[in-house]
Amino acid sequence: MNIPNGSNKSQVFMTCVIDEIFTWENISPQHIVAFIYSGELIISYGKKQQTFVTGDVVLVPKNQLSRSIKKPLEGKPFKCVSMILSEEQLRKFYLNRFILSSQDMDSLKYRPIKPHKLFDTFFESLLPYFEMQDELPEELIPIKTQEILTIIDTIDKRASSILGTFREIGKIDLEKYMEEHYMYNLPLEKFAFLTGRSLSTFKSDFKKLFNNTPGKWLTTKRLELAYHKLTAEKLKSSDIYLSVGFENLSHFSFAFKKAFGKSPSSIS
Repeated sequence: MNIPNGSNKSQVFMTCVIDEIFTWENISPQHIVAFIYSGELIISYGKKQQTFVTGDVVLVPKNQLSRSIKKPLEGKPFKCVSMILSEEQLRKFYLNRFILSSQDMDSLKYRPIKPHKLFDTFFESLLPYFEMQDELPEELIPIKTQEILTIIDTIDKRASSILGTFREIGKIDLEKYMEEHYMYNLPLEKFAFLTGRSLSTFKSDFKKLFNNTPGKWLTTKRLELAYHKLTAEKLKSSDIYLSVGFENLSHFSFAFKKAFGKSPSSIS
């Protein structure tokens, strides 16, 4: 599910990882529905996590920061098909349909789409197309998107509160959001956007709330988390630097030694 940034079209494509574990952080500008053919997908939102396996349908809401891990499982590669749902097509679909009132957008408190045999049949029908090419032929995308939306709306009406609701990100609780998402390696501009603020307002609100700059606060929180993982959980620095928000191991090691006076490898 490597989503093109800024895409405003519906797209359907296959993702496949043969024999490695792949991790990435993502904020999709559009809703995504994905089906797991094989392997395992672990998605973390803040400090919460869900695991999806073969046959699961995944709904990833737009503008939600997440970290995903794709894993081969039981000797089979990770393999899934992802459908990016354009706002234009969603607006048309839900124009005259009943929409449940908005729920908590924390999709990890519930699975917005329940398993059903219709999903298996629909996604299995896509496989022959991917055997010929990596993406679904453009002419079929609106047809297949309409079909999957109809199946979703028929099987699990809860999804309508996400897919059928159209609004911009509003100003949210900054303290709560940062405490739950500080371990994600994002530029400040992205944190500002996701909390419904301009960059200048984000920095001003942050200073008033935490009495510190965002950069210094983020580094401190990430290093504290890293120290806990190294000492309490007995993990290796090479296993944790990405999950605590550092871009590479060398930067993590330098910052850790500067903060604690010793290298992470000396205590792990």
